[in-house]
Amino acid sequence: MEARNLRKTKTGTVTKAKMSKTIVVEVERKVKHPLYGRVVKRYSKFYAHDEQSRAKQGDIVRIAETRPLSKLKRWRLVDVVTAAK
Repeated sequence: MEARNLRKTKTGTVTKAKMSKTIVVEVERKVKHPLYGRVVKRYSKFYAHDEQSRAKQGDIVRIAETRPLSKLKRWRLVDVVTAAK
């Protein structure tokens, strides 16, 4: 059994790519408001490791969970789904 397949993956948009080997990915999720019942958007920021600096700002990327790489980095870039225009 492949251990890497059990890791969580998320898809989001690169909001910042100015650090070396690090990108910030914003992941959108939809959740129902507890009182009013309306579906609202919530956003989470994830710091991901990008070894070859492939991702640019605005790209839609897939990230996967990994061991802690620094104080904030717990994700790594898997692939760039769509490149920014």
